[in-house]
Amino acid sequence: MPIMRAAFASRFDDADPLAALTVGDQPEPSLPDDDWVSLRVTASSLNHHDLWSLRGVGLRADQLPMILGCDAVGIDPDGNEVVVYPVVPTPGDPRGMSILSEHFPGTLAERVAVPRWNLLPLPAGLAATDAACLPTAWLTAWRMLTTKGRVAEAEAVLVQGAGGGVATAAVALAAAMGKRVYATSRDAAKRERIAGLGATAVEPGARLPERVDVVIETVGAATFDHSLKSAAAGARIVVSGATAGHEPKVNLRRVFAMQLEILGTSMGTPADLADLLAFCAERDVRPVVDSVVPFSRVEEAFARLHSGDVFGKVVVDHTA
Repeated sequence: MPIMRAAFASRFDDADPLAALTVGDQPEPSLPDDDWVSLRVTASSLNHHDLWSLRGVGLRADQLPMILGCDAVGIDPDGNEVVVYPVVPTPGDPRGMSILSEHFPGTLAERVAVPRWNLLPLPAGLAATDAACLPTAWLTAWRMLTTKGRVAEAEAVLVQGAGGGVATAAVALAAAMGKRVYATSRDAAKRERIAGLGATAVEPGARLPERVDVVIETVGAATFDHSLKSAAAGARIVVSGATAGHEPKVNLRRVFAMQLEILGTSMGTPADLADLLAFCAERDVRPVVDSVVPFSRVEEAFARLHSGDVFGKVVVDHTA
């Protein structure tokens, strides 16, 4: 069986997830059926999902070793440069689907196997290391703004906890759409960088100059009351994460009096990803990249993400 280099979870360690990371040889991915193809990976990016996997969230011990990584750009069997949509059909999963690295080997390897219909052409002018940032975090932000948030009807947007992958993507995308964007962060240095993306950066809980039409909420209990108070009548509060608590107190009188919509979402569809790729190519929007690390030093990429100091995406260049 052909062997390849990969970054994988070899065990679980909730206290020190980096200790559960192994970089070494693994079998090249098998193809479950004729509709799947094997790609040579040229670029990938990390998500907090990878750290959660190392902690044992969403994986069982009998699934180890599991190659990590959701996002990738690669070369298909016909020599085309393609972007990988990371959600794959998964019989036996209660959702009927999963993202790469949950049931099927992920993208932090020399090769990855995916269904052929999960491949989208890499637009001209968009670098592989940029496009590799888009399929998970940026796709989630895109769907939050467009499909769920109906941002086309909005003038002002609040993004809570900017600095992480999804929130930073939402700031950049909303600004590129011409919206007035407010963004919160506890970190003064990150607020300065957020302002450079076109947002008005404020401390968490700060009173805004106006109420907004769309709130992007990935923080949870720590910011949810501020999200409610900052929402204009009829606003959409779109939730895709709860990094600081998943059980906020909700003032229901405000919800019904202001006719607010609280909407949940995750990821997006292949059509959403195609729209996002086209938007970035046509509007010259590029992902916010914290750092690009060669695959030979992929452990450093994980350490950077785990540090909590990242601003934007950590990218792995598989050609370096």
